[in-house]
Parts: sequence; structure tokens; C-alpha cells
Amino acid sequence: MDKGIAHYNASQPDGDRRICVRLSEIISQRLPDADGKIWHAHPVWFLDGNPVAGYSKLKDCVRLLFWSGQSFNEPTLTAHGKFKAAEYRYTSATEIQETELQRWLEKAREIQWDYKNIVKRRGTLLRLK
Repeated sequence: MDKGIAHYNASQPDGDRRICVRLSEIISQRLPDADGKIWHAHPVWFLDGNPVAGYSKLKDCVRLLFWSGQSFNEPTLTAHGKFKAAEYRYTSATEIQETELQRWLEKAREIQWDYKNIVKRRGTLLRLK
């Protein structure tokens, strides 16, 4: 595991730390070829330089974010922001449904919008996969 991600996880309060550790374990298992690192102060995994999944500590939860998640057709994911991202929020590690998370991660690999080049394209997203 990336040292920055390990440090991020360790720096969280006990309950949130358990959520972060479990998320990082599952994401790393299901996306073994992804580069996980701290990006904009949060753990994020990239496939070919394109961000696909990550999480961050919010005031009352840990938010799991999929950059292309609105295209996953998953009713339990909530739209986030003005692009194609979607999120799920956890308040306890026991809420993590591994089968569901694995399905989302498979879709994160299969369905990608080109966030890597969004600045170059002046805010326009193109579908990669």
C-alpha cells in the first residue's frame, strides 16, 4: 500500500480508520493494476492516469467516490458534483457490503470518463470506455 494512503488511514479517528482501511484493502484487491496515492489530500486510485475511485473523511462519515459513478446505473450511489461522479457514504465499517463494492469497482474499470484530460478539454468529458 502507498505510504501516503497508510498514513491517511492511520490519522483517522478509530471508527473512520476501520472504514478507510477496509475500503483501501478492497479497492487495492479489486483494482490491483491501479495506482493508489494521495491526490488533493485524499486516497485516490488511477487507471492509466485517470482517477476512478477514492474516499475522503467528511464531518460525519467517510465518502467513497467513483469519478464515473453516475454512469454505473447503480441506484444506491448518489450523484456528486457537476460531472459524472457518484458517491456512497459510510458511518461504520459494518456498512461496507463487499459484494456491492466489488461490483462498483468492476464498473469503475469498465466505465470511464476522461478526467485526466478535462482541463485540456476545458471542462468537457469524453467517454473512454
